[in-house]
Amino acid sequence: MKEKYKGIIYIILAAFCFAMMSTFVRLAGDLPSAQKSFFRNLVALVFAAIILKKEKIGFSHNKKNLGLLIVRSICGTIGILCNFYAIDHLLLPDATMLNKMSPFFAIIFSYLFLKERVNLVQIFSLIGAFIGCLFIIKPTGNMDIFPAMIGLLGGLGAGAAYTVVRKLGQRGEKGPFIVFFFSAFSCVAVLPLVILDYVPMTIPQFLYLLMAGLAAAGGQFSITAAYCYAPAKEISIYDYSQVIFSAITGFFLFGQIPDTYSVIGYVLICGMALYMFLYNTGKIGRKARQVK
Repeated sequence: MKEKYKGIIYIILAAFCFAMMSTFVRLAGDLPSAQKSFFRNLVALVFAAIILKKEKIGFSHNKKNLGLLIVRSICGTIGILCNFYAIDHLLLPDATMLNKMSPFFAIIFSYLFLKERVNLVQIFSLIGAFIGCLFIIKPTGNMDIFPAMIGLLGGLGAGAAYTVVRKLGQRGEKGPFIVFFFSAFSCVAVLPLVILDYVPMTIPQFLYLLMAGLAAAGGQFSITAAYCYAPAKEISIYDYSQVIFSAITGFFLFGQIPDTYSVIGYVLICGMALYMFLYNTGKIGRKARQVK
């Protein structure tokens, strides 16, 4: 049970960091998604290397985990590129909500590939949180379908990546090395795109991307630790707190004030998170039928 609480704390911390990352990415302005992704992962790569060196973990990995590390890196790179594209082409809340489909996909992938059981209480809470997200995003018929589908693909990629992180944690792979491998893989993967379509940056743009990278590094380490400590089905609901953090930063930085529907969404999400917390701590009935 103590491991589960650590997972919850880490995933909420990750949600805050990723909310700040999205804010800085948007502030960086009109730059290619691959260029933003490269600088974001370059910072995470440096941090991961420092931690591996400082904690004497080393830069080697278990050979049996190489395939999973590559799959995690491919899925994560796709997720980042799609998310950054959505941030640049959709309203920030829309892009955030589409990316917040990742916990939903993580639960599905965990059920299908890790054989982790899911009970009706957890399914109900996740559906409730998703409905709250819909109140916030308020999708309409005139939504640009292509950026929206790219954003949804980003959520799917992130969900798949987090599921693989969970499996790597079960196999004993250290979190910092998972981050290091992913960051290095992603930088190499997008480097040709950056070279072919590089856009000169102003000093403010460079600083915004640096801050985005720092926030992303904090989020990456936190999300990796979270899914190493606990199954996706038990903690992924808390990842929706990123929506609340985004609303707070939006208000103070951009003067954005949530409307009534958004407030309803926040209440639903917080309510579902509280319900899951009470369920996990045994303060409400735990006789929900499990889906095997």
